[in-house]
Amino acid sequence: MLTRRTALTCGALAALAQPLHTLAQGKKDSVTLGLVLEPPGLDPTAGAASSIAEVTLYNIYETLTKINADGSVSPLLAESWEVSPNLKSYTFRLRKGVQFHNGEPCNAATVKFAFDRAGGDKSTNKDKRLFANLSTQVVDEHTVVILNKDIEPDLLFLLGQATAIIVEPKSADSNATKPVGTGPYQLAGWSRGASLTLAAWPGWRQAAQVKLRRATFRFIPDPAAQVAALLAGDVDMFARVTPRAMAPFKANPRFQVIVSGSRAKTILAINNARKPLNDVRVRRAIAAAIDRKAVIQGAADGLGVAIGSHYVPGAFGYVDTTAINPYDPDKARRLLAEAGVKTPLELTMTLPPTPYARQGGEVIAAQLAKVGIVLKLQNVEWAQWLSGTYGSKNYDLTLISHVEPFDLGNFAKPDYYWGYHSAQFDQLYEKIKHATRPADRARLLGEAQRLLAEDAVHVFLYQPQWVTVANKHLRGLWKDMPIFVNDLSALSWS
Repeated sequence: MLTRRTALTCGALAALAQPLHTLAQGKKDSVTLGLVLEPPGLDPTAGAASSIAEVTLYNIYETLTKINADGSVSPLLAESWEVSPNLKSYTFRLRKGVQFHNGEPCNAATVKFAFDRAGGDKSTNKDKRLFANLSTQVVDEHTVVILNKDIEPDLLFLLGQATAIIVEPKSADSNATKPVGTGPYQLAGWSRGASLTLAAWPGWRQAAQVKLRRATFRFIPDPAAQVAALLAGDVDMFARVTPRAMAPFKANPRFQVIVSGSRAKTILAINNARKPLNDVRVRRAIAAAIDRKAVIQGAADGLGVAIGSHYVPGAFGYVDTTAINPYDPDKARRLLAEAGVKTPLELTMTLPPTPYARQGGEVIAAQLAKVGIVLKLQNVEWAQWLSGTYGSKNYDLTLISHVEPFDLGNFAKPDYYWGYHSAQFDQLYEKIKHATRPADRARLLGEAQRLLAEDAVHVFLYQPQWVTVANKHLRGLWKDMPIFVNDLSALSWS
């Protein structure tokens, strides 16, 4: 019987046999990009989905600073800045003559509005806590001073993330469907469930430097369909394609394959508020039952580095905590018995549509079954995960990648979807926020990592590496991905 997957695979193989497309007719001025997940809306200040930034950041909206592929920070809406010695006062000098898509000026008053809104009582910004600690003062039309209650050495980086976009007051509340920013592109069309198109905005301050006049994002969660779309030429670039899809492209001269580093953490998140998961012995048992190496192989085809806490190698203050909860099925059985848990213990694991989650979920379920924990795998769409798992906290376990580079603070949020509450961690995180000396900050960060590992808040699995497959003629792609973004103004065809 000809199944959908078979048909897609056959179509992909047929595409390989067809004559290669060339760019002989002249350089293209459009691009089609593939994404696994469709954004639920187009306002990154109103939702936690990283897919929003993948479409909008640096394209529709801009920030004071810009994060580069190597993790460095450069000017964007701010031309320059000065930081006080105590790291609590930042003076930004804004770029002059910047306008929003609706013709309104972008100035110091706009920056103050955006940050006050992000930290206000009605804010739905996932980084509300950060912005609530900031106070913005207008010095003149093109100068603002931002005062921070805490010490945040990474503030310039954080102000380049999607949650820190500068929004226009009159249009801010409708940005989810009618986005208005200062960036080089505007929304040209959105076919829900299929694709979204951006068109170059002629009013952008550097419009003449934009090579691509049109960019279409196609949403393709199925791995076989991703391969077929690339091979057929229907998609020019696919970021974070499933690793096992690399094989048809490695030796194909039509494509370039980029394996990128990341600051993401793939975890088996545990709802700490639910019984018996609120017992640390049960959480440690789950951790002891899982072989990280097998999960990395099964979920990411080996493209990952094992982690033991919510922190990754290469980040400032990283310590190796993988030995705190090592793979030990016998220990897992003992801990369950000590906790008074009668097996089989039945739990539900909610899996979003990403390939790493669906593939990794099968591996984890098989491993936990060996110690008497029986998982019901519940596959959900991305919107369901955001509303039910993240929003309503309706889950036992879920397999998810947290992609924000600096997100230890989530463990100190009392209403975060993990249900984790620790006075010890809260006190430790407060010390981190006020540590002025790098050596003290590194030591405290190490303590925080060890505490999260000892509390077995989650099963911390691996730091993923992302795979991008693209047409060999496409230029300007990021080699590494400190954040999820597709910077369209940097792309061009050779």
